[in-house]
Amino acid sequence: MFDTLSDRLAATFKSLRGKGRLSEADIDATAREIRIALLEADVALPVVRAFIKQVKERATGIEVSQALNPAQQVIKIVNEELVGILGGETRRLRFAKNPPTVIMLAGLQGAGKTTLAGKLGHWLKSQGHSPLLVACDLQRPNAVNQLSVVAERAGVAIYAPEPGNGVGDPVKVAQDSIEYAKQKVHDVVVVDTAGRLGIDQELMQQAADIRDAVKPDEVLFVVDAMIGQDAVNTAEAFRDGVGFDGVVLSKLDGDARGGAALSIAHVTGKQIMFASNGEKLDDFDAFHPDRMASRILGMGDMLTLIEKAEQTFSQAEAEKMAAKLQKGPKEFTLDDFLAQMEQVRKMGSISKLLGMMPGMGQIKDQINNIDERDVDRTAAIIKSMTPVERAEPTIINGSRRARIARGSGVEVSAVKNLVERFFEARKMMSKMAQGGGMPGMPGMPGMGGGAGKQKKKQKVAKGKRKSGNPMKRKQEELDAAARREQGAQQQPGGAFGLPAGQDGKDFELPDEFKKFMG
Repeated sequence: MFDTLSDRLAATFKSLRGKGRLSEADIDATAREIRIALLEADVALPVVRAFIKQVKERATGIEVSQALNPAQQVIKIVNEELVGILGGETRRLRFAKNPPTVIMLAGLQGAGKTTLAGKLGHWLKSQGHSPLLVACDLQRPNAVNQLSVVAERAGVAIYAPEPGNGVGDPVKVAQDSIEYAKQKVHDVVVVDTAGRLGIDQELMQQAADIRDAVKPDEVLFVVDAMIGQDAVNTAEAFRDGVGFDGVVLSKLDGDARGGAALSIAHVTGKQIMFASNGEKLDDFDAFHPDRMASRILGMGDMLTLIEKAEQTFSQAEAEKMAAKLQKGPKEFTLDDFLAQMEQVRKMGSISKLLGMMPGMGQIKDQINNIDERDVDRTAAIIKSMTPVERAEPTIINGSRRARIARGSGVEVSAVKNLVERFFEARKMMSKMAQGGGMPGMPGMPGMGGGAGKQKKKQKVAKGKRKSGNPMKRKQEELDAAARREQGAQQQPGGAFGLPAGQDGKDFELPDEFKKFMG
């Protein structure tokens, strides 16, 4: 969604690199480019003005003029100001002291409230809660059925006593759901309300009546992130008519310019709490302003990537795999490779995962062109192999490749390429697991890889260097020979450094040491 904005900002900052000092003209030009980028992204004009004012004030101040790298300092300022207009700190849900916690969803029709209710229920369940979805949208055709399907997919309970399609009282359903939740021991109630195609008095009144009936702990305004400036107007109307505590952005994976996301928090004073960025139930998470700002500036989002990995990968399995790789590359088989690939697939879209890594904005087109079905093809090839072939891929010859290709529906060359890539990946992973670092790089101290070379260097360094002057070197050799001859003429020493034949009885300690001997 923020691709256009990210590209414009990246081009702006690129022009600053290499400058030891920034003149006032440089700062004005940078501010102008940022203003154009924000306006093109459909950010509200009052937000753009406030943002540019803050950036210019800070950029002309002492923190940039005395910085070692002014360009990086300007990027830091823009990043901090972006975090500010996105809401600052991450806002968490407020849970009631006495369950159930009531969360009411409000918004226009088509914003995605019903689908988002299922995603929120799924997310709450993953956090250890027992949510109940309540069907209070009794006007839109099949809204109750849609919520039932979504709840079933999410694996959460639903309260839908009325059939909907214009039948039933939504206020009574909302009231009764609280008592039902207490009886069935649900600690969170998510109320899905009706919407309209536009703001009208009937919509506002019904939402206000439901709010007064259930007294929600959180009222979340669901807004379609693709509708641009109108999202801000709608948010202001709901804030004044019904009131809400937080914002949820839906359809954040769309191709819109994203100005709504950058405007709502600043204009309404209510923070964005959740973001939905896909069609799957898992494509939903808490909104972190600092991470979103980092993504917009092309710095990636490693924290979210790490969190997804921690949720997907088992610590025990990771340790088991690391132990395998440390034993040697042959311990890592195609079965292990397939298991790792399926674990990564559970984290979500490969394109989205790569997009969270820093610097990937430069190869954005290649990432967007990744065919997600390649993972399925690779899995099909591996599953077409026999257990022996997966354990020892070196036995895969021409006839075996042809059989595997027929079984997986691919070309023989695809099987050959997969096996070759597997050998290369296995070699690199084994080297990294044993402490060798990345190929072509020295090993880390105290780890494997490169240690032998370090020892050899140390042995060479221990020897005494010879002089480069021929006369001086000749004299050094004569002196060394004289010392060897003198040592040979002396009696060989005993075990304690005493001349042979002496037992040490006549040995006298120096006076300085006698006081320590009692």
